[in-house]
Amino acid sequence: MDKKLKDFQPNETLDIPVLIKSADVRTAQDSSSYIALVFTDSSGEITGKLWHASQQAIRDFTTGTVIQLTGKRETYQDRPQIRIRHMQVLPSADQDPHAYTPVAPTSREALTEFVEQTIAGIQEPTWQAIVRWIFKAHWDAFFTYPAAKTNHHAYEGGLAYHTVSMVKLAQKIAPLYDAVDPDLLISGALLHDMGKTRELTGPIATQYRAEGNLIGHVVMIDEEIVRACDALAIDSHSEAVILLRHMVLSHHGRLEFGAPVLPQLLEAELLHQIDQMDASLTMITNALADTKPGDYSERVFGLDNRRFYQRRSLD
Repeated sequence: MDKKLKDFQPNETLDIPVLIKSADVRTAQDSSSYIALVFTDSSGEITGKLWHASQQAIRDFTTGTVIQLTGKRETYQDRPQIRIRHMQVLPSADQDPHAYTPVAPTSREALTEFVEQTIAGIQEPTWQAIVRWIFKAHWDAFFTYPAAKTNHHAYEGGLAYHTVSMVKLAQKIAPLYDAVDPDLLISGALLHDMGKTRELTGPIATQYRAEGNLIGHVVMIDEEIVRACDALAIDSHSEAVILLRHMVLSHHGRLEFGAPVLPQLLEAELLHQIDQMDASLTMITNALADTKPGDYSERVFGLDNRRFYQRRSLD
C-alpha cells in the first residue's frame, strides 16, 4: 500500500502527490517572498514553507492545486512540517482534488438515515417544521461540507459527522436531567452549525467566503431560521422561535468566542457544553492518532497549545 502524508515519520523522505489546501504568500525578514503551505491527502494535513519563492512558483503553487511533493518530514516547535526539496504541478489529468481530501469516518448513507430519523422524532411542530425546511434547503452541502477549515472535523462530511455526534451526546445526556427539553436541545444541535454551508467554500481546499468572515455562521443560521419562518408563515418572534434562535446564537458560549449572546437557557448552556466536548475530544483524538505510546502529541492549537500523552498499555 502506498504511504500517505501522515504515514511518514520524522526524518523520513517522501515523494508523493498531495493537494495544496492553502497557499499564503508572505514576506520574510530578508524581504524575499515565501509561501506558507498546507498540504493534504486522504490521511490528513501537514504544513510546509517554500522559501525564496519565485513569481512563477507563486503563480503555480496555489490553493486547490495537486502537486508532486518531495521533501522530508520534520518536527518544529512540537509540530510536524515538511522540509520541501521539490514541488511540481501534476498534469491536468491528475488534478482530482477529491482524491486528496479526507472524508468522515461514517458513510453518508448512515449519517443521512440518522438525520432523517432524528428530524422525524422532534415532537414540537414549530421546531420540526423549521429544522426540516432548513435541512431541505442545505441538504447536499450539509453532508459534504467540513465543520471547520482547521482544528476539528475539517474533512469532507465533517459537518454532518460533528452534528450527528452532538445529537447522540444530547440524546444520552438529556434523560439525566428532568428539566431539559430534549426537542429544543436536539433541534438546536441539528441547526447550530448549519450556517457553515454559507460561511465556508466547501470540502476542497476549504476557505472562508467573504460573508463568512464578515458575518459568520452563528448569525447566518439565525438568518436561516427567520427565512424558514417567512416561508412557512410562522411568527419569527413567537416564543418557540425565539427559544430556537437563542440556542444557535449562544452556542459558542462566550462573547470572545463569537457568541452574540451568552446562553440563558438550560438547553443553550448544555448545547454549548456538548459542542465544546465533541470538538475538544476530536482534536485530542486526532493528535493522539499520530502519537506513539509513551510520547506526547503535537501541540493542539485549539486547546491552549497543549500536548497530550499517549498512554502505554497497562497489560
